[in-house]
Amino acid sequence: MSTSSLPSPVSPAAPDSRRGDLILFMAIAFALSWAAWFTAIGLGGSATSPPTALPYPFGAFGPLIGALVIRVRRGRRGEPAPEHAVRFRRKTLLWAPLLLVLASATVPSAALLAHAAGDPALSLQDAKDVLKDAGGPAAFLVSMVISGPLSEEPGWRGTAYPRMRASMGRFQVGLVLGVIWAVWHLPLFFIDGTVQNDLGLATPSGVLFAVSVIPMAMLTAYAYERAGVVASIAVHFAVNTTMVLLDVRTPVTQSMIIGIQAIVAVLLLATSRPAGKPATDAPVALAAPAPRTDGTARV
Repeated sequence: MSTSSLPSPVSPAAPDSRRGDLILFMAIAFALSWAAWFTAIGLGGSATSPPTALPYPFGAFGPLIGALVIRVRRGRRGEPAPEHAVRFRRKTLLWAPLLLVLASATVPSAALLAHAAGDPALSLQDAKDVLKDAGGPAAFLVSMVISGPLSEEPGWRGTAYPRMRASMGRFQVGLVLGVIWAVWHLPLFFIDGTVQNDLGLATPSGVLFAVSVIPMAMLTAYAYERAGVVASIAVHFAVNTTMVLLDVRTPVTQSMIIGIQAIVAVLLLATSRPAGKPATDAPVALAAPAPRTDGTARV
């Protein structure tokens, strides 16, 4: 039977292209970020003063640059968006603020529980000091959006996550991508003036920072599936900003944050249907060949 009359639907990206894109993205993200950060380590000094302050901030943009490269590559192949990708929708305007508030609330909630367990109480003076050192609220908020949420989420969630989801479950991706994300941060522990360096790599606080990336990966993944990269940026921004303002450093508070965020992320992911998942898994049949005008089938 001739297939010339059958429709030619656009199919999703082939597994090989998804795998190739994912490998290339990871290579770019790690190569650019680590090159900048190891340069900063070699220069010595603080991340807030020259010459170290020149290569240090560039390292945060490795995932964003990797995402842009993959976007151009996919466009040249004429492929549609990956499975489970979420474009900007009107519901993003609703979900992004809601998830921002929810993610932010996990930090003071954990801090209050930690205080009940013996940790120091929250202090508004810490937040005032942070804002003053940053040059004011506006400068602080801009820096918190750019350094981390905006420079990372288009890569980790907008590029890596949907390609990994094509062959892995949501919780499996959250764990694997969380570990990769934690490893990506490692050079920051050796740059003076960073949060990671202040915590220390071989300390309980440093280890807990690395572990905390996993529930964060799940929270931002839920936000991405619910309302796209804008929502994952909002969640990332909310958690980072609240932790910096509250000066979260003690192992007890960090542990509480990890526990609360893990519970919230698991509940959210377990009670929502994956993005892009059809109502039924039954295959869609191709359209039947159009009949001839004489009543016989077209062959």
